[in-house]
Amino acid sequence: MLLAILMWLLASVGLVALLLGLACVVIHLRRRPAVPSHRPGISILKPLCGADDELEENLERFATLDYPRFELLLGVRDVDDPAWPVALAAARRHPRRVRVVLQRGAVGLNPKVNQLATLEREARYDLLLVSDSNTRPPSGYLGELAALFEDPYIACATNPVSGTGHETFGALLDNLHLASAIGPGQIGARLLASRDLVVGKSMALRRSALEALGGFAAFGDHLAEDYVIGQRVTRELGLEVALARLPVLNVATRRTVQSFCDRYARWAVIHRTAVSLPTSLAQALLNPWPLTLLALAAWPSAPALWVSLGTLAAKIALDVASARALGCRGLWLAPLAVPVKDLVLFSAWCLALFRRTVSWRGNRLRVGPGSKLVPASRAGEVSLEPATEGRP
Repeated sequence: MLLAILMWLLASVGLVALLLGLACVVIHLRRRPAVPSHRPGISILKPLCGADDELEENLERFATLDYPRFELLLGVRDVDDPAWPVALAAARRHPRRVRVVLQRGAVGLNPKVNQLATLEREARYDLLLVSDSNTRPPSGYLGELAALFEDPYIACATNPVSGTGHETFGALLDNLHLASAIGPGQIGARLLASRDLVVGKSMALRRSALEALGGFAAFGDHLAEDYVIGQRVTRELGLEVALARLPVLNVATRRTVQSFCDRYARWAVIHRTAVSLPTSLAQALLNPWPLTLLALAAWPSAPALWVSLGTLAAKIALDVASARALGCRGLWLAPLAVPVKDLVLFSAWCLALFRRTVSWRGNRLRVGPGSKLVPASRAGEVSLEPATEGRP
């Protein structure tokens, strides 16, 4: 009974935190987007790996952004990558805006950063925008970022993330989690705790600040290079990170449930190694329904069952409200998706307390403190996902 009461208290705290997060999303989105007084050149660095869902359309959206001075650099590791012909086709359609860049050398164990190091050298402009290949930009995207960098103390800017395009249940799980947890988490951390959660789906940097940190090469052995860059901008350079108003959309259309499980098994390890143990433990509060299931297991009873069902109903309502606010649509399966998503994420969180090995793009790696990567050497360690998964 005492354990059940403790779980209920923790779940209640979690629901209050989620409600505050939703309020932060509403407040954040009511801000007017910043408008630039001038429009500096921007180099968009987009590493590619494999044929993401609707990759051609994603690239087209970036190549045709309404902004006067920008270039789109498409990074590919080698010509055998399925993204290579798609990138070449985009460059042929937009020869003045789009360039395809083959990776030269490797600066570390993180394959995405290996591409970014090459793209950094090829970029023409002093504002560098890292953009994942499975994203789509909002209207006014580059203009708002340019306006943020008019403040000389801003060295890095990131956007809230949301999701769109789901056609399969696995894709719905992916987009719903991004729109109901990751995006609101970025906003809530900023407004409630003055903490910066930089997400690499959209990360803009001053070249001078990046060079002061050692360039992308300095982060070649970090799995969570985006988070680490954001932390070092403030701690080492004494500069600031800005959170843009406009959300960037993750495009997931045909993902499987297994791919969702695989990805967040890896992400859970990233989160656990990138933050302190108390912070990692506190993250469980943001997933309150599984806590009530533990209470139900500790005290099997009708009251415990009703508390669990009520918590689940509240969690579904909060997730849907946050996701819709950030532009995620097609959520009619949310009453089924939310409990599946939350159980998967809670299981991944539990595993990450004990495991440190992941498989990523064919590489089996061990993740140390600060998401630092080292080659996995012990044959008995178990990978958290198959080597076929491509995106971070």
